[in-house]
Amino acid sequence: MSELIDTFVARGDLAHLALFLWASAASGGLLFTLRELAAASRRFDDFIRELSRFNRRASGQHFEDYD
Repeated sequence: MSELIDTFVARGDLAHLALFLWASAASGGLLFTLRELAAASRRFDDFIRELSRFNRRASGQHFEDYD
């Protein structure tokens, strides 16, 4: 890995290396954020489904009434 960095430094492409590292980190952060957002969406959907089920049971209605 240090040989690769030495090559970039010797050729004066240190800015390109920094840009590549920044873009890689930003892409990784975006993927992490999207994964967490999808998980939060699933958890919220599960919560709403359970809340709906509770409300139907509490009101005395059955699942068949909604078909």
